[in-house]
Amino acid sequence: MEQFEDGHHVRLRSRERGTYLHADDDGLGVSLSRRRASMNAAWAVHIYQGDGGAQYLLLHSAAYGRYLGATDAPALRGHIESRVEQCDYGPWEEEAIRWQAAGIGSGDNILLRHVGGRRLRANGRYLSVDDSDSAGTMMHWVVERIPSREDTPRLAAPTGLRLPRSLSFMLPWRVIQVEQAGADESNASFPWASLVFRGRSAYHLRKKLASRLGVAMDVSNLVMCVRAGMHGRPTPLVIDLPRSRQTLDIIVFMAGTPAHADLRYPNVNAE
Repeated sequence: MEQFEDGHHVRLRSRERGTYLHADDDGLGVSLSRRRASMNAAWAVHIYQGDGGAQYLLLHSAAYGRYLGATDAPALRGHIESRVEQCDYGPWEEEAIRWQAAGIGSGDNILLRHVGGRRLRANGRYLSVDDSDSAGTMMHWVVERIPSREDTPRLAAPTGLRLPRSLSFMLPWRVIQVEQAGADESNASFPWASLVFRGRSAYHLRKKLASRLGVAMDVSNLVMCVRAGMHGRPTPLVIDLPRSRQTLDIIVFMAGTPAHADLRYPNVNAE
């Protein structure tokens, strides 16, 4: 698994289809897309040390922080085997998100094998995990390393007309659980608080969190990370929230602190 360095970012491109492993904007599905320069096509590497010295590969989306997981649910109609989804990393999801990468010949081509023995397979636009003994080219993946940015990406300002406050009830809502990280290390933090947020704008969410936390400095110095499950790693939130209305756990970092310096942002526009 030498192509995967803990904490760094990669893309996985189907050798057969030429399309990229893509975290769908509903925060749940995983598909194949031709969009290369996208946070949804970037995956952060999380190396898991198992029993007896075994190493496993975990991949969490640079878009929403959720982990690539193999489920027992049937694949979409017309496709074989079982469905692949974005999953939280909690005590009950650990086995679903563990993978091992096996090299194919020379270069950066791999098979991605789930801990249960099934392999990740590209099926047109969609994916599945397949326990077939035949490792055809539909199961071959090319690893593309993504360099890191030296700066923090700006949040996109919302476009279009904003609804007046009296009509904000029309926007879909979700619960946000928020925690403020300590200045020196991300695991030193203040207690969780909850709030209701309407819409998907990360820009508006940051403003609301800054107000809730009483941040006295420039709101642009507040950095939000999403954590998918109890054991999930913090993932910087730099695009709008997923379309699903699931509760999001947000950890807030202050720019310029040692804890913030440990975060890594993929440069998805780099060639």
